[in-house]
Amino acid sequence: MTSTLDDSEKEKARSVSVDLNNDASLLIDIPDALCERDKVKFTVHTKTTLSSFQKPDFSVPRQHEDFIWLHDALVETEDYAGLIIPPAPPKPDFESPREKMHKLGEGEATMTKEEYTKMKQELEAEYLAVFKKTVQVHEVFLQRLSSHPILSKDRNFQIFLEYDQDLSVRRKNAKETFGSFFKNMVKSADEVIISGIKEVDDFFEQEKTFLLDYSSKIKDSTARAEKMTRSHKNVADDYIHISATLNSLSVDDNTALKKHLEKFADLFEKLRKVEGRVASDEELKLTELLRYYMLDIQAAKDLLYRRARALADYENSNKALDKARLKSKDITQAEEHQQQCLQKFDKLSESGKRELTSFKGRRVVAFRKNLIEMAELEIKHAKVSQGAQSSFSFLCLRFFFGNMQ
Repeated sequence: MTSTLDDSEKEKARSVSVDLNNDASLLIDIPDALCERDKVKFTVHTKTTLSSFQKPDFSVPRQHEDFIWLHDALVETEDYAGLIIPPAPPKPDFESPREKMHKLGEGEATMTKEEYTKMKQELEAEYLAVFKKTVQVHEVFLQRLSSHPILSKDRNFQIFLEYDQDLSVRRKNAKETFGSFFKNMVKSADEVIISGIKEVDDFFEQEKTFLLDYSSKIKDSTARAEKMTRSHKNVADDYIHISATLNSLSVDDNTALKKHLEKFADLFEKLRKVEGRVASDEELKLTELLRYYMLDIQAAKDLLYRRARALADYENSNKALDKARLKSKDITQAEEHQQQCLQKFDKLSESGKRELTSFKGRRVVAFRKNLIEMAELEIKHAKVSQGAQSSFSFLCLRFFFGNMQ
């Protein structure tokens, strides 16, 4: 199964992105993408007035591994330790809609032709939605970088945008994967150790408390939002079966009941469309936003970890300096090391305050925008649903009293 984006789909995909203060001097979007099995080929388009680029307008082909390479390169750059590195886009995952399509094919013999067709259309729409979200999260990652005053000037970022050939980025081998796993284990152990270090700045103490609490709550909210979205999708699927069954009954009925059955079938089809739209809007405007900020909050926590690590190093350098003075040995080297640790800690603290303050403002704006848009769509769908339910009640009354006469 392959997919590409048409113009209307591109516009809809952009409408669900988190708010970004894009600098007009560097504008990036993904106007086209092609999905082939597990591989998605993105077309990354850049418009710029910056003299550091060779052309003002260009496009390059990129794959998911290229995005991961860029993210890892930024995380591993020591100069960016005091920055919130935008979360890497998740790996494209089309397994769920493919599995559902396979099960649908196995159950085709037990369904009516109309029921099978509608279920297939729903699954194709779900596959396309996953594809659009995949494109969108990769686009947001690049736009976050382009809107950042420091990361937008990164050399690797410029190579990613401008180099018009395949980057030939290879996946991590088993040894490197184990190395990353071991590094995360060390980091987890480190976090336990440095958690006992007394914070010297109330701002960071409050941020740490807030982010730990917020991280837990947003994880729970994401799970609940996913459950709510699945419920609406399940209701929409149930309406397909009801509508198809009523249509099947109407075909075999030659009495006055035939028209009633057809009208009821049409009504359930209308309700199905409403539930499907509600599920889609909630997925795009709420669930995806929560998923994104689960990752973004982790990136903010990583910044706090790096600063706490620098604080621990500074305190250890103070102890080492005291020992050197007591022994009257290697005092100059200990003083230099202490100054280096202090400078690094001060630098991380300064940039960290800017980053976390910006993060808070960006998060509030994004949630406000998406929740308002979702509420407006919910009201719109509620009006349609209310009208359909009124029609359903009216049809029931007509059917009941018509049979009594």
